[in-house]
Parts: sequence; C-alpha cells; structure tokens
Amino acid sequence: MHRSFRHEDVQLTPSNDPTPPPFGAFAPTPAQAAVIALAHRTGIKRGAFRPWLSRLINLIRSGPVDTHYQGAAFRFHHLASATERGALFNPDYNLDELTFLRTHTPAGGVFVDVGANVGTYAMVLAQHVGASGKVIAIEPHPVPFDRLAFNRAASAFTQVRLVAAAASASDGELMMETDSDNIGASHVVMGKAGNRAFKVAALRLQRIIDEAGADHVDSLKIDVEGFEDRILTAFFAQAPESLWPRAVVIEHLSRDEWEDDCIVDMQSRGYSQIGRTRSNTLLARS
Repeated sequence: MHRSFRHEDVQLTPSNDPTPPPFGAFAPTPAQAAVIALAHRTGIKRGAFRPWLSRLINLIRSGPVDTHYQGAAFRFHHLASATERGALFNPDYNLDELTFLRTHTPAGGVFVDVGANVGTYAMVLAQHVGASGKVIAIEPHPVPFDRLAFNRAASAFTQVRLVAAAASASDGELMMETDSDNIGASHVVMGKAGNRAFKVAALRLQRIIDEAGADHVDSLKIDVEGFEDRILTAFFAQAPESLWPRAVVIEHLSRDEWEDDCIVDMQSRGYSQIGRTRSNTLLARS
C-alpha cells in the first residue's frame, strides 16, 4: 500500500525546516567563495566537474550555500541536486534557454514554470517580468517546493505564485518517487511504484493558469522527467488558444518515455523549433 507524503517522513534539513535561518546565514566562506569564483572563470564550471566541486565546497563547510544567480537570491543545496550545482558553479547555466524565454516575455508578462524545482527559471523570469508581471511556479515534490518557497521569500518576489501540485491531464492524485542522488530527477510514477512512492495532488494545467488569474501566457518551461506529453497534449486539446504560450522550452531528454510526441503535436498547432540545446527544445508560435 502506498501512502501520502508527510513532512515527518523526511529528516529536517535547512531545506525543509519550517523556520530556516534567514538568507545570508550560509553565505560562502572566503575559501568557498574562492572555489566558486575559480569555477566561474574557468572550464571547471562544466558539468563533469561539478560533483567534485560540490564535495570540495562541502568539505570546507557542510550545508547549503546562499548566493545570487541571474539577479535572484538562492539557497543552494548542491550536494544532491544537479540543478543547484549547475547554477552555483556556472553563471551561464541554462543561459540559452533563459535568454530565449526573456526575449519572448515582456515586462509585466506571464511565465509558467512546470516542474519548477527550486526556481532557477521561475525566479529569474520573475526578476525579468517585474512586480507587474506574473510567474506561476508548479512543483509537486515537497522538498524542492520548500526550497522554492524559501528562494521566493529571499528574493522578495510577490509576483510569483507557487503551486504545490503536479500538472496533469486531469485533477486528482499521482504517485511520485524521489531520486536520492538528484532531487530534481524525482518523477511521476508511470509504471510500477516502489515502496517509497508517495501521493501528490494533481491539477490540470489550464485550471492552474485560470486559478492564478492569467488570461494569457507569454512563455512556458516544462521539465517533468518524461511526463511532459501527458500534460501538454491534454492542455493543447482542451485549453482555448488564448492560453497557448507564445514560447515554450521543453526538456527532451526523456522523450523516449512519451506516449505521444508533444513536440510534433505543438508543431501541428503552429509552433516552430527555434533552437535546441543539449537538454531542451525551444519552440515559438508563428
């Protein structure tokens, strides 16, 4: 029998403590700052070196690191999170995708982040759209969700709406499993669930957008570890065209797990591929 997730099932850490130390409490030590600066200036900021850098930083002082990335404040728990390592050690992490999204999202615009993780897209776009804009950050896993909430508070971004649920084709519940080596790779169970699987709320993407009070979407990023097609195919079939995003960044690394090729479906609806990075396909609506 599977169970609902309870916060008491997880050991308290600075990422899910209900009263974490304020931002700045884990500012880099001089030695940590020197390592981070070296990574920023050199080729060791690349992915192959980041786990080693993360362990070195943790040897200097264990725990998270408080810093800024692309204009927003973050507490990075880098040891077991590839995304947080990437943003900590590489100032250009996901820069092509972020530049594309910022180009297609005006000041005061609307950005939707499906699978927001700790907010390395959501907070950066919040800084871009400004106080008059709107960012809808959707994250079902309670650990990265708590980190996301902390980062929003640290950045003082009132324009970010947090949604503690999984986007889905229908309302209800889904099962999730945690990836202990990389929290960002935690995923919706699409086959047989393991003993540690837990339930999360699921909401239709259109409902999430409607309840956030958005009447249009300028741009959307989606990274949900192979569940992208279940969300997007249903959304485009059901939502009015007025809610279709003008630009989309979609992770394609788990494309072989899709039941329907949602990129092909989007292209049939007037989207064109504008670019492609190692991890993501960039699409814009004609």
